[in-house]
Amino acid sequence: MSQVHFGHIFHVAGSGTVADAAASLVSIEDGALVIDDDGRIVFCGNRVDHDGALPSGADPTVFDHRPGFLLPGFVDTHIHFPQTFAGDAYGGGQLLEWLTLCIFPSESRFADPEYAERAAVEFCTRRIAAGTTAAMVFGSAFPHAQDALFATTKRAGLRIVSGRGIQTVGGDTAQPLLTSEEDAIRLTTEEIEKWHGADTGDVATALLHVAIVPRFSLSVTTETLRNLGELYDSVRERGVYFHSHLNENARPGTGEVDTTKQVYQVDSYLDTYDGKFLPGSTVGGKSLLGKRSILAHCVHCQDSELERMAETGTSIAHCPVSQQFLGSGTMPWKRTIAAGVNVAAGTDFGGGDEWLISKVLSDAFKVHISEPGDAGVSMHPAEMLFTGTLAGARALDMEDRFGNFDLGKEADFIVVEPSRHPPLEAALKYGIRSDDAQLAREQTLFVLLMGIREPAVTEVYVRGRRAELS
Repeated sequence: MSQVHFGHIFHVAGSGTVADAAASLVSIEDGALVIDDDGRIVFCGNRVDHDGALPSGADPTVFDHRPGFLLPGFVDTHIHFPQTFAGDAYGGGQLLEWLTLCIFPSESRFADPEYAERAAVEFCTRRIAAGTTAAMVFGSAFPHAQDALFATTKRAGLRIVSGRGIQTVGGDTAQPLLTSEEDAIRLTTEEIEKWHGADTGDVATALLHVAIVPRFSLSVTTETLRNLGELYDSVRERGVYFHSHLNENARPGTGEVDTTKQVYQVDSYLDTYDGKFLPGSTVGGKSLLGKRSILAHCVHCQDSELERMAETGTSIAHCPVSQQFLGSGTMPWKRTIAAGVNVAAGTDFGGGDEWLISKVLSDAFKVHISEPGDAGVSMHPAEMLFTGTLAGARALDMEDRFGNFDLGKEADFIVVEPSRHPPLEAALKYGIRSDDAQLAREQTLFVLLMGIREPAVTEVYVRGRRAELS
């Protein structure tokens, strides 16, 4: 059914880069979003001008959210389903210790179908509460858990890209998550055939998509990477995704980055995903990089790695919350953006301890303004909004479908009611605003992004339909 939604609209229009975000910011205080029967946006503008957007005789349902806000749905480009109950886990160390002591044992509990089913419901419930309409989800090693995740996501009406977490090598606590080389390919292939585009039968219209997801290079072998490259090469044209971690933790000598380079004897960590995983960065298989590939963290990248990601259209899932939680360092914002890589936001729950993309953006602002010397930058609020919405849609190669309120796109949006979270309401009502109209709207957006909490996210829509678990 066609709909009309009233509220203060914010979005970054068009298809520019993060550098264009400020110039492309749209703010309509007394706005209207008109959605047709197919869930597509047919009008985004001033409320007084919305009549006539729908065909003559249409009888839309009208929702008046004023003085609330309408924002594009948040896109989380890196979050862990099998860590749903593992937030704030204390491992007494950094990334590799935390994985061994906390995460592998936690993820192993998903072997219990009832536990996995409970986690799938919790995961989707938390996504809706946080206004995350689309997500790249690092999946469970267990196929029944992935079945629960996809089925529950479909029931909730959310968008998802996910793939079972692939591990073929690991220590004692990782043993329940490991498979043989043969089963790694078999189970991944079966997941693609079962769930990729399964809700509509057409990946161009589907909400459910599958990715090939090795945990990281230290959890697989050269044989795994070779086989995954062959598999991805065979399904790439079907719109299948690739997702993993890159350059997250660089503790000298024993951290993830140095260990990966030592184990594989390669020049760069990225080479292991780019088909150059044999000693000396010799080509050993097909590349896994491309416009439907997202690599999480990328805190400690070499210039050559950033250049290669930009060249292939590979995106970065920027996760400042978890990078602080695990002491991984700070992804250099200015240097990374200057390389031309698309950077989107990721919560990385449970390495991160937040589900809200707005909190990720808040932490990104704080982290990057604190970078030393000339590297420090005060992110513009439009850049923050872009990173949490349109950049995420671009990372998922679905920018033509959602990410902002351009006409013809599918209506993915959230309703934010400040009255549901009094600190946000007070900051918006009583905070200082400039006499300059442009600066004032930017100040309002900044307060909004910094202050949103779950209670203020009151409604979540995907393709014009309200997302909910009945």
